[in-house]
Parts: sequence; structure tokens; C-alpha cells
Amino acid sequence: MSAAPARAASSGLLTGSGASERRLPWYHLLVTALASIALAAVVLVLLDSFSIGALVVLGYVLHLVVGYSYARAREGRRWAADRLVTLLVLGAFAVAMIPLVSLLWEVVARGLDKLLNPYPGYFFTHDMAGVVGGMASGGISHAIVGTLLVTLGASIISVPIGLLTSIFLVEYATSGPLRVLGRGITFLVDVMTGIPSIVAGLFGLALFITLTGDPGIRIGLMGSVALSVLMIPTVVRSSEEMLRLVPMELREAAFGLGVPKWLTIVKVVLRTSIAGLTTGVTLAVARVIGETAPLLLTVGALPLMNSHLFDGRMQTLPTFINSQYRSGNAVCNSETVTNPITQMQYACSTTINYDRAWAAALTLILIVMILNIAARLVSRFFAPKLGR
Repeated sequence: MSAAPARAASSGLLTGSGASERRLPWYHLLVTALASIALAAVVLVLLDSFSIGALVVLGYVLHLVVGYSYARAREGRRWAADRLVTLLVLGAFAVAMIPLVSLLWEVVARGLDKLLNPYPGYFFTHDMAGVVGGMASGGISHAIVGTLLVTLGASIISVPIGLLTSIFLVEYATSGPLRVLGRGITFLVDVMTGIPSIVAGLFGLALFITLTGDPGIRIGLMGSVALSVLMIPTVVRSSEEMLRLVPMELREAAFGLGVPKWLTIVKVVLRTSIAGLTTGVTLAVARVIGETAPLLLTVGALPLMNSHLFDGRMQTLPTFINSQYRSGNAVCNSETVTNPITQMQYACSTTINYDRAWAAALTLILIVMILNIAARLVSRFFAPKLGR
């Protein structure tokens, strides 16, 4: 009796809804896709409206009809519905990927050449000192250092505050007055999530002007404080969800062994959720590392290297991109331009400002990518091992 179902499954026959149904191989879906694209191409040519975008859209719509009809005839109603849902999910995934792929392609195509010229590494090791007009030189070393320092300062401020707040909401605000306080904190955190970035910049600016009495003060720490206002809600909400995923049995087991609550949180709860906490912090950093409006108000801009977070203006990648793109096309009155500081001559390019802006945007994407890879590695090596 047990051999019959095995033979039926191996031959592709499955029983469902009281009827025998055959599950076709995957390449039948590819055949129907090619047929749908060919049919869409014929229709568009007849309508004199052929284009790649129209071919993809119409071909996908026709594939929904053709694929479902073919599967209904060959596989039955149940597997045909499965094919249709699969196509809808794949279509939704493709639609979601179109903006991302388009953005990455545009940034790489426009910015990669500047990153590699005049030689690899030049753009990362030079600043904008003495760069004037359409001089085809200069780099973003000062902007990279400024971005990393300001973001590091914001992380130092927001991560402890956000993590401790989430611990309070999950572990302590469970009953009585603390629960009421926890609900109030949750409400305020949700409100902070929707604060526009320009408001965070105004907060940082007003705070330091009030503390110092200097309306012209612009330092890197001001940018860190402004960005921390945007980071804290993300850290709190993501960390709270990760801490709630830790099974209560682990806490109870530690309490049963006489472990204090604070030590249980440190050794059990945080250690178990370290992967999710790291991901949450990385998302918060990625959320603020490209913010421009707060930094324009608090940090300002400087064409020179400044690695002091507590003294003077700093350049960051978002403000650098903004300033370069706003400069537009440069004016070249001659083929070469002389650097007034080093007295070296460089070629003049009318599009150099746009080239620097796109190259800086590509660098910012690479930094976010590196941070995500680092977070993945931390999650992998520090997360508790499930196997022996």
C-alpha cells in the first residue's frame, strides 16, 4: 500500500480535490513566459507602440493569463492557482527591485569613473583645498572623515539611550505605574519617528546657541546631537521588538538558578538578541548617515580636513554632494586651471562638480554597504550557537 503513493509522486501524479493532477516541471513556466513576451511584442508592433518597458509590462500581464490558463488545462485548478500566486509574488518583487537597481546602476555609471581617475585612491586621499572653478582635482577625504565622526558621535549618544529605553519597556514597564510610564514613552517614541529631519537640525542648532550664546557656532557635535534625535526612535523600536522575541523560558530558567534580574538581562536577554540588536543599530545608522538638512544647519561646510568633533565646521558626504550638485557646470576659460595653494596645474572640466557629486554618492552607498556587512559578521560571530 505504501509503494503506490511513492510511485504516483515520482511519476508527477498528485491527488487533490478528488481528482488526479499532474505537477509540471518548472521550465513549462519559462515556455509560457516566452510565449507571452512574443505575443506582447506582436501586439505592440501592430499598435506601433513598441518599447522595452511596454514589452515587459504587457508581457507580464499576458503571462498571468496565459500561464494560468495553461496550468489550469494541464495541472488542474489547485496548481493553476499556485502558479498564478507565484507569478504575482515574482511581479511584486520585480517592481520593488526596479527603483533599487535603477538607482545603483545610475550611481555606479556616473560615479565610478571619477573614483578611479586620475588614479585609484586619489579621490579618497585628497580634500578640496585650493580647488577652484572647473579644476579636475580634489577629493572627499575630509567629507569621509566628517561623516564617520559625526555618525560615530550620534551612535555613541543614541545607542545607549535607545537600548536602555527598550530594556526598560520590555523588562521593567510591565505592571503598575511603570507600565503607564512605558506607554507614555512608547507614544513619544512613535511621535519622534515622524519628526522631519529639518526639525532635528533646528533642535540641535537652538540647543547649542542657547548653551553657548554664540549664534554662529557650527561644530561636528551639533550634527551628532541632531542625528541622534533621528536615531533614537529607530533604535528603541527595533531593539524593543528584538528583546520581546527572547523566550520567557530563558528568563525564568535564569531566575530559577538565582541569577539577579540585571545579570539575566546582560547575560541572557542581550546575548540572545545580539543579532537583532546589531541589525537595528545598523538600520538606524543607515537612516541618518545620508541626512543633509540637519547637517547644513549644524555642521556647515569646510573644504579642508577637520577631524575635531568639538571645534570648527566639518564637511560631510551629504553636504558635499549637495554643494557640488548645486554648483552646476563649471566655467572653463582655458584648458588648465592652477591650484592657488600648490601652484600645480590641472585640466579644466565643465562637468567636474557633477562628477564629484555622483562619486561622493557612490562612496556613501559603499560605506552603508560596509556597515551592513560588518553588522552581519557581528551577528554571525556573537549570536548564541544553537548546535553543539
